[in-house]
Amino acid sequence: MRNSFFLIFLMICSCNYFKPQQKSQSIARVGKSYLYKSDVATLVPAGTSKEDSILLVRDFIDRWASQKLLIDAAERNLSDTKKATYNALIKQYKVDLYTRAYIEDVVKNTVDTVVSELELKKYYNENKENFKTNGSLVRLRFINLSKENPRFETIRSKFFDYSKNDKNFWKTYALQCKSFAMNDTVWVDMSQVYTKLPFITPDNRDEYIIAGKRIEKNDKNDVYLVKITNVIDKNQISPFEYIKPTLKEVLLNKRKLELIKKFEKDITNDAIKNNDYEIYK
Repeated sequence: MRNSFFLIFLMICSCNYFKPQQKSQSIARVGKSYLYKSDVATLVPAGTSKEDSILLVRDFIDRWASQKLLIDAAERNLSDTKKATYNALIKQYKVDLYTRAYIEDVVKNTVDTVVSELELKKYYNENKENFKTNGSLVRLRFINLSKENPRFETIRSKFFDYSKNDKNFWKTYALQCKSFAMNDTVWVDMSQVYTKLPFITPDNRDEYIIAGKRIEKNDKNDVYLVKITNVIDKNQISPFEYIKPTLKEVLLNKRKLELIKKFEKDITNDAIKNNDYEIYK
């Protein structure tokens, strides 16, 4: 009897021994991995209801468990060859990620981001053949106003015979228009024209988009007044002002690449000088 009792005691102890014990502050376990309260402490946004909070945390726990179970299964079942290949990729990814982040910090703190007008024009003149339009570009001005506007004839006359001396007039009357764009020194692409002037479409654009053309188009109770100042067709050299932001980005990227190349060369040369880099023959 005494032996039997001792055997049962050993069985209970052994079961408890092999069963993992819950760790303090843990909320879930998969194998030997534990999820703790601190892991979900910032998961629920402030003001979330108790019911939604429970759902968010439970969903997080389920996804955490699924990932742990999947990675455990993958490590058991994938061949050693595949695991070696993936481990090499992971190692290389870490190298790429760290070096890219470090180089970006160096470039960010070193590269000169000021590009002068002279530099931009010089680069443009030397490379303008590389900057051709993908579609038509237009310079125009337009207004859309009610036909019933009591000053319609005056507005119409001043619009088509535009003068810079009428700035105060337009400050007052442009606000009475439903939409307007008076700066005809800016180049815009056709997609913007189609959006702002819906009566112009890809099918009829050749009827309207002509340099110097004056347009008066009735639309229900409104009227569009349009003056096409200039047009550049597809596959023509882009105007400097239109391509200026792109030119700046190109020159900045060029500087960055040159800086990275110099930095990589300098860090290698310094390592050679300091005997931190050697090639054994």
